Amino acid sequence: MNLQDQHVVIIGGSSGIGLGVASACLEAGASLTLVGRAPDKLDAAASRLGGGQRVRTFTADVTDEAQVRELFQSRPPAHHVLLTSVHPYYQPIRQLDLAQARRTIDSKLVAALHVAKHANFAPQGSFTVTGGIAAERPGPGGSVIAAVNGALVALVRALALELAPVRVNVLSPGWIDTPTWDVVAGAAKQQRFEQHARRLPVGRIGTTADTSSAVLFLMGNGFITGEVLHVDGGHKLM
Repeated sequence: MNLQDQHVVIIGGSSGIGLGVASACLEAGASLTLVGRAPDKLDAAASRLGGGQRVRTFTADVTDEAQVRELFQSRPPAHHVLLTSVHPYYQPIRQLDLAQARRTIDSKLVAALHVAKHANFAPQGSFTVTGGIAAERPGPGGSVIAAVNGALVALVRALALELAPVRVNVLSPGWIDTPTWDVVAGAAKQQRFEQHARRLPVGRIGTTADTSSAVLFLMGNGFITGEVLHVDGGHKLM
C-alpha cells in the first residue's frame, strides 16, 4: 500500500498494535502523529521507529474532550486515524469495581466519540477503531470489555453514515502478543498463549504484523465502511 504524503494519526501508538501499525505506515510512506498519555513512551516509540521528521508525537488523554480537540486543531488534516488505546479490565460481575469499569468504557467508547466529533479528516479519509474478540466470544470476568466492544460495533455503523464519505470500521483482534498481556496474564502469559494456540484453527497466537496488515487494508480499500474485520485466527469459531 502507498501512503506517500498521507498523514496518519495513531492513538495508542507507543506500543503493541498501535506501534506495529505505525511501523507499517511509515514503511508505506506516511507521516505520523503518535498519541498517548506518557511522553517518555511516545519519545521511545518515535526513536524506535526512526522516521525522523515524519514521526511526531502528541501527549493527550483521549478520554478528555478538550485534549482531543487540541490534538486535531494543532495537527494537519488526518488521512487516517487509528484508535487503539485501552485500559483492560477483567473482573467477575459480583466483584465489579465501577470506577475501573468506567476507565475501560472511557478509553474505548467515549474516546471514539471524542475523536469522531473533533477529528479533522482529509478527503476520502478513514477512521479505524480497535474492538476485540470479547464482543463475539466473551469469557468469565469479561462482561465490561465484551459490552464495550459490542457497543463499538454499533457506534461504527452509525458513524459510517454520519461521517461519510469518511470510512469508519472496526478492527477486531483476537489474542495478539502485545504488552497488554503482561498486565492481563502476568507470569502466566506464555502458558496461556501455548494453551490457546493449540485450540485455534491457525495453531498460533497473533502478532502485531497480522493486525498491521489488516489496518492498512482498511485504510486502503475505499469501498469498505461500517464493517468489522476479524483478525482472530478463527477464535470466534471455537
